[in-house]
Formats: sequence, C-alpha cells, structure tokens
Amino acid sequence: MSSIKSHAVCLPFPAQGHVNPMMQLAKLLHSRGFHITFVNTDFNHRRLIRSRGEEAVKGLPDFRYEAIPDGLPPSDSDATQCVPAICDSTRKNCLAPFLELLSKLNSSPQLPPVTCIVCDGIMNCGTKAAQLIGVPYVQLWTSSTVSFLGFLHYKELAQRGIVPFKDEGFVSDGTLEMPIDWIPGMPNMRLKDLPSFIRTTDPDDIMWNYAMEVSQECLKSSSIIFNTFDEFEKEVLQVIASKSPNIYAIGPLTSLSRNLHNSLNSSLWKEDTSCIEWLNTMKPKSVVYVNYGSVTVMSNHHLEEFAWGLANSKYPFLWVVRPDVVMGESAVFPREFMEAIKGRGLITSWCPQQQVLSHPAVGVFLTHCGWNSLLEAVSEGVPLICWPFFGDQQTNCRYSCTTWENGMGINPDVKRKDVEALVKEIMEGDNGQRIRQKALEWKRKAKSAISVGGSSVTNFDRMIKEALRQG
Repeated sequence: MSSIKSHAVCLPFPAQGHVNPMMQLAKLLHSRGFHITFVNTDFNHRRLIRSRGEEAVKGLPDFRYEAIPDGLPPSDSDATQCVPAICDSTRKNCLAPFLELLSKLNSSPQLPPVTCIVCDGIMNCGTKAAQLIGVPYVQLWTSSTVSFLGFLHYKELAQRGIVPFKDEGFVSDGTLEMPIDWIPGMPNMRLKDLPSFIRTTDPDDIMWNYAMEVSQECLKSSSIIFNTFDEFEKEVLQVIASKSPNIYAIGPLTSLSRNLHNSLNSSLWKEDTSCIEWLNTMKPKSVVYVNYGSVTVMSNHHLEEFAWGLANSKYPFLWVVRPDVVMGESAVFPREFMEAIKGRGLITSWCPQQQVLSHPAVGVFLTHCGWNSLLEAVSEGVPLICWPFFGDQQTNCRYSCTTWENGMGINPDVKRKDVEALVKEIMEGDNGQRIRQKALEWKRKAKSAISVGGSSVTNFDRMIKEALRQG
C-alpha cells in the first residue's frame, strides 16, 4: 500500500491560529487516505509536548510529526513568539531545513514518497520547495478572505500615497475614518477597517512589507484554500476568483474535521476541561464567554475595565486569561473583584474553545475577532462582542458588525460601562435579539456548506483532484 499511497507534507506558520486550521485540513486529507507528515518548528514541537505530553507527537502510523528550526535564538518560553521576528525569520531561514526534511522523507523506505505539499499561505518556503522537488502544492490562507483582499490592496495604498503615514498624528486626527470605496467587493470600509499593519509611518516596517509581499505571492500561487464557505464571503470570493482561478472555499474547517481523530490535537497551551463541568451547571444561553485568542495583549488598565464591566453586567461568565495577556506583567485581579464574582465568574488560563462555544449555556462570545474564533462562533450560532487587536481582526470586526450582522463592536479604549451595556444589549435587548437571529441563520448556512453535497465538501473533493492531482 505504501508505494501507492498519496503523501502530503503539511507546513503551518508557527503560531497557534495558523497551526489549528492546518491540523484540521491535515485530518481531512488523512480521512481521504493520505499519508500525512505534519511539520512544526522545533520551538512549537517542544511546546506541544509540554502541553499535551510525549503522546501528542507520536501521531499514527500514517500521520507523523516532524520539526524544523525557525532560525530564531533558542527559547523555552511558553508563549507565542514575537510576531514580526518569526515572520522575518521563517521567510529567511526555513527553506533549507524544509528541503532537507523532504529529502529525508523521500529517502525513507518505510514511507511513501512525497506527492504534494500543503503549506500556509505565508510560508513561501513551502511553495519554493514544492517547485524545486517538482510536486504539486496548495496554500492554505488562514485568516479571512475579506482580509486577504485588504492585504492585496496594500500596494495601491502605497501608490496613492496614503500609507505609510507622514507622522503619528494619523492615530488620533481622524485620518483612519477615511472611507475606502475603491476596493471591489468590500463596501462600507474605512481606513481603520483594513488589516492593521497599514498603521505605520515607517516605509521599512516589517509587518507592512511582509503582509504586502506574502499576499501578492499567494495570489500568484497555483491554488489557494480559504477557510470559509461560499455563502459567507460570496462577493469577495468572486473578486479573488477573477484574479486567481484556482481557489477553494473549504470551511469552517473546525466543523468539517470535528469527528476525525480527536487524539490528534494541536493545542500549544494546556487546556482546562473543568470549565465544561462548570458550564453544565448554568442556564441555557446565560453565560458570557470571553477569550482574546493566543496573541492579543493589553494593558492592566484595560484588563480591569473588562473585569468590572463583566462583574457589573451581573451575567455569569467564563473568561480565558492567558498568563501573558497583560503586556510585560502577570494578570492580577483586585480582591474586591474576585469577591464580587464569586459563584458566577470562572477564570481559566486556556480551554477547549470548540466545546465551550457549542455548549448550550453560552449566550455571547466576547472576542478579539481572530478568524478561527469568529468561524467557530458562526458554526455554533453564537453572537459576538468584538474587540479587535491587530492583523485581520479589524476587518473581521467590521464585517461582523455590518455585513454579517452577527456582532457588535466595542471601543478600542474599552470602558467598563460599555462592556456592561453591550453584554446586556446582546443578552436581552431588541438589537441583541436581531443579532442572535442572524447568528442562528449563519449557523444553518455553515451547516449546509459542510453537509454531504454542500459547497465546502464539493470544493474539498475538487481541490484534491485539481490542486493536489490525486484521485
């Protein structure tokens, strides 16, 4: 069998929000008979062992883990690495070790030869390697399709002389309110709704240039998978299809891969599952779930404003507070706050988010609007309170509040009274009622897309035949 089995090498960008969707896609390919080699960086491989034990990287006979260096100095910290540093380093340093790994895999008599590469849309070493060894490849774009279209227009923002900004005044002088009405498929946008790496005065800014380059490169790639479904981002998918014909909307990946090999888990943080037992004691749709994802950081002042806003809403809440969520220090809550929330507030450091969002007790999700979190909420019909941090999150927030109508935004300079008011509005207000209805509509449409004959299942089958040239 091994001589004829297809062998896909999956290469995610080394951050939790990228590793998760790649793992889901890998499990889907595995379910269709592919031998999988899943490639983490050495740093994340060690974190995976720390969070889940040695068993986590044993895999299965036909689903194996490998690791390559990321080019950064050694570190044992248990947090996401500096984003600009890891972007810069993977771009410059990962091609050679990845090619070495492919050579090792191809020379192993125990393994089928590598037949295709599935790489993250921002890991260009994956596509270069595929071209060098002569196998088909496909790229997985892990943020929203709407943000991808935003990134593609970074070049035009530069050509129009808008970005980089002339001085720091743009932050507060109203410049970011400028309407952007010239991007096809993206109505009602303002400068501040575009992916946030435009917010720079430095023409050599790493993230601004990186995002501009990788999105253009990804577009020129032979095939792109988007973790979305046709109906959710219809107009934008049509615009991108006119520029790059081989695109595949295959999502939500979390839902599509839900029942496949739960032993294969890519969480780099240790999950606290006791929160599920706590949710079991709560009334339906009564709990506010709060999680800012794996990268967002904030000031201690903002953390306190969120804390008192949640406490004052009087609704029970489950709040994920990572050890590194406060910039440069540990998150510490005042004793009077801990007294005020006794019996109705549970604070944990990480949780199995999909299980939480699918729990009947959860009524609203206060989120940073990362794409994985947003899609998981859409799949479960949970309405959103959006507090975007960086990257595609501002764009996702804008769409949630205007186009998809399944969420409400909160002021970046968060105040406790706003948190309290928004929680109450979504839980019991008229506007909240409309948003909750819309969230349930999207849940039905997402379910339809991943059902037999649905658009995402059809697109997945097509992608295997066309892009990976298997079957």
